[in-house]
Amino acid sequence: MKINEVEELVGVTKRNIRYYEKEGLLSPGRNSDNGYRDYTEADVAELKKIKLLRKLDVPMEEIRRMQSGALTLTDGLRRHVITLERQRANLTTMQALCAKVVESGEQLAGLDTDRYLSDMAQMEQEGTRFVNIKKRDTITRYVGPLAAALCFIALMGGVIALLVWAFTTDPADAPPLPLVVFFVAIPAVVIVGVLIALLQRFKQIKGGEEDAASQY
Repeated sequence: MKINEVEELVGVTKRNIRYYEKEGLLSPGRNSDNGYRDYTEADVAELKKIKLLRKLDVPMEEIRRMQSGALTLTDGLRRHVITLERQRANLTTMQALCAKVVESGEQLAGLDTDRYLSDMAQMEQEGTRFVNIKKRDTITRYVGPLAAALCFIALMGGVIALLVWAFTTDPADAPPLPLVVFFVAIPAVVIVGVLIALLQRFKQIKGGEEDAASQY
């Protein structure tokens, strides 16, 4: 069956299906006539298992180990239960700390941050895990694509400027205007293409895997 049929049958987006294939969790065959993916009932059953485990927030690496037989379903879920218990304890701690700040009646302007940060540091030493702001608040994933795109756009912009200068320096020897427009349009189209690709890449980075329950 085709990917559209699988999407409708299982309730997993095509993007996620392809993502799971890329990560090695799903390996559909190919139609020998047209080369398209050809999903079987076994693939659908496997995708349902993946959907169930991902909705339970089981990491893909753990699912991969279960699929390979390196980890049983029982052992994998037991490990995940421990992880969830730790997360719940962390959330309970953060909830209590938020309530403590609220009960203190402090406002942002006069907030005793040193005291709370000191308390949090002590909690972290005891095993509590607060939000990793180094990971959450970083923009480094955008820097590479943006820098590459800007460099390429600058190069194409330079080509356009050079062409315009060359064609206008000596108007008598300049080629016909339509030809000038054609030569200038080539790098301009490339710039537009790069910008479109950059926006699509930013959407991919921002979206990541569509693993929210509402997307399944």
